[in-house]
Amino acid sequence: MEEEEVTIKKHSFSKKERLNSKKEIDALFSKGASFYFYPFSIKHTPIDRSDADCHQILISVSKRKFKRAVDRNRIKRLIRESYRLNKQLIENADQFLSIAYIYTGKEIHSFDFIQKKLIGSLRRLLAEREKTV
Repeated sequence: MEEEEVTIKKHSFSKKERLNSKKEIDALFSKGASFYFYPFSIKHTPIDRSDADCHQILISVSKRKFKRAVDRNRIKRLIRESYRLNKQLIENADQFLSIAYIYTGKEIHSFDFIQKKLIGSLRRLLAEREKTV
């Protein structure tokens, strides 16, 4: 039973993993480093708080490119699910990060495509963090 609980928690996406503090979002966009990995533009910065116990992410899809909320929500859902399944790639990082995923693609891609690109972006994020440390 205990093993099941661990796996459930490992592949969860809890409320504390979401970045929703206005102050931290402003700091992320003003001071954060960024890179582009199609179809994402990614901004990241270390979390300064000492009580942080996980990475926090923000997912954004442009209203200008996707007029219908249904499309924006679907893309966000695909990104969230991809992150949830692959977040263990950055779990063992030495410092927790605030990460913003901004979807810049012009069309809705399949889950497999988004997952492949998200895995690539997480690996690149780790490489960039290792360069700065």
